[in-house]
Amino acid sequence: MPDWDLGQLRALAAAADLGTLDAAARALHLTPSAVSQRIKALEQSVGAVLLRRERPVRPTAAGEPLVRLARQLDALTADATRHLAEAPAPRVALAVNGDSLTTWLLPALAPLAGRVAIQLLREDQDRSAALLRDGSVMAAVTAEATAVQGCTAEPLGVVRYRPYAAPAFRDRWFAEGATAGALTVAPVVVFDAADRLQDRWLERRGADPLAPPRHLVPASADFATAVRLGFGWGMLPDQQSDDDVAAGRLVLLDDGPGVDVPLFWQQWSLRTAALDAVAAHVRRGARAALAPLRGSRG
Repeated sequence: MPDWDLGQLRALAAAADLGTLDAAARALHLTPSAVSQRIKALEQSVGAVLLRRERPVRPTAAGEPLVRLARQLDALTADATRHLAEAPAPRVALAVNGDSLTTWLLPALAPLAGRVAIQLLREDQDRSAALLRDGSVMAAVTAEATAVQGCTAEPLGVVRYRPYAAPAFRDRWFAEGATAGALTVAPVVVFDAADRLQDRWLERRGADPLAPPRHLVPASADFATAVRLGFGWGMLPDQQSDDDVAAGRLVLLDDGPGVDVPLFWQQWSLRTAALDAVAAHVRRGARAALAPLRGSRG
């Protein structure tokens, strides 16, 4: 087993995070030459190129696990230091999808705001596991049930999405109901090019998901606003639509089951007090906000 040099690992991680050796040197209070020498020494010890020397510099496939190791060692070191002396609040980086961030996650984490510096990276629930793989985050709310290597995974619950529209939009485009024919021509709001929630529901209703005009609105709160303003219909989670339905700003296009998206909590297998506290609050918030996970549809 290699005897890892923490200074070398930190130099590699800083270069990967900041994009240049000069920026890494400033962050580590070293010269660029010293940063370069540390990375070269690490490459010699493992017998592989760890960093692509381009702009910005990026870790190679061999370098990614060592960047992740450096971040994990820093987290463990910071956790140990806090038990010995006063230290800054520990940092925990999380990947989370926009809808969870807009609805239930922030209230769940709010009690920790004075004790943990939380860095939230908004990412689609189907893609956030990639950030765990490269070590950019310590944990993620993700649709990926299979644990990333070096992580644990557990179910959080189900987000239920159903088709909503503004009343005037419903009256104009769906006077005869949400028929396949009407769904083929009525404008639809989608989050981004990877958002298939609307497509899945259209397919169930016998409509071609490629046929209707699309509005792309890549922000969760703005997505709901676009639906309220009549840009098109869209799939919204119940937590985000209940108030608008009660106020008459939104109506359901169909009272069927909608589309269920199961969410999972993945985190590094290592244990730190800060990460354990974040995980506990996420679990508590998910139990209060999400439907139990009993399998998914679609």
